[in-house]
Amino acid sequence: MDRTFLEWPFLEPRHRALADALEAWCLAHLPVDHGDVDAACRGLVAILGAGGWLQHSGGSLDVRTLCLIRETLARHDGLADFAFAMQGLGMGAVSLFGTDEQRAWLEKTRAGSAIAAFALTEPGSGSDVAATSTMAERVQGGWRISGEKTWISNGGIADVYVVFARTGEAPGARGLSAFLMPADTKGLEVVERLEVIAPHPLAHLRLDGVELPEAALIGKAGEGFKLAMAVLDVFRSTVGAAALGFARRALDESLARVSARRIQGQPLAELQMVQGHLADMALEVDTAALLVYRAAWTKDMGAARVTREAAMAKLHATEAAQRVIDMAVQLHGGDGVRHGSVVERLYREIRALRIYEGASDVQRVVIARAILPKEGK
Repeated sequence: MDRTFLEWPFLEPRHRALADALEAWCLAHLPVDHGDVDAACRGLVAILGAGGWLQHSGGSLDVRTLCLIRETLARHDGLADFAFAMQGLGMGAVSLFGTDEQRAWLEKTRAGSAIAAFALTEPGSGSDVAATSTMAERVQGGWRISGEKTWISNGGIADVYVVFARTGEAPGARGLSAFLMPADTKGLEVVERLEVIAPHPLAHLRLDGVELPEAALIGKAGEGFKLAMAVLDVFRSTVGAAALGFARRALDESLARVSARRIQGQPLAELQMVQGHLADMALEVDTAALLVYRAAWTKDMGAARVTREAAMAKLHATEAAQRVIDMAVQLHGGDGVRHGSVVERLYREIRALRIYEGASDVQRVVIARAILPKEGK
């Protein structure tokens, strides 16, 4: 693998040391058997916790570290990346805004002894968080929550959920709040497990009069949208990093393929058109990496918000990875579409990243709004 990016000024010696250590760990432990996806995810969370890697998923969040970990895990095993990412995203609101009591869950999720989930999306609201319809009403001693959530990663296997619901302080996005909900809470039902092209644990959930204590509220009532966007501000760049890991693996597989495969007595790599494709793939990988680590560095340097930078990183890295992987399939010919081959797996893995945590067209809107002149300026 090309490791020259580790010398870029965005990264520090500690990041390079972490990348080396994680690479060695991945070679020893990944990939795992995906035959039973639930069992695989539980096992991955356990070994990631035992290896100390989940310590980076909660508490003080260094975005460059998160990106390096996700990129490396994704290059070796997409399900390992998923398992790591959801521990961070699931507990992101608690890491950033939780009370001491709520942060006790972080000790479990960072140790790999508990699995976290982030319950934001609903049947009628995905990218439009302001359209959230799940309701939370105040009752004596706490809150009663009713509604449905869908496409929830780790749904059905999680031990704890961060749930977003409408509390009504104001219309639209300003009337949402976030709650910490253990999975054994009465009234929480797994309605359906959802199957997708690259298997991950996903579920449709129903909250039927779930009662939570006042202490379950994360931050202040009515600030749920702000909490959600702050979490996505951190983790959106890491989605780009995961896509980058997929793209790097596709490029590496392609380089090996065209060097070994011969056509008309010479390696595929000798064909000028193939060289052009490889150059395009390398360009896509490096531009994605520059945007990902720029966004991560900017956040780590203390920027309050990196909405524009994170949107650019997520948009370009996921779209570029799709193009790189598609070309990798093409360069592999029939082997590229053979079920179980590396590039076929990557082809299935990458598609969802262009949708979740803000679909590509939503990122374009975010970027456009960031660069358009503001009224009065």
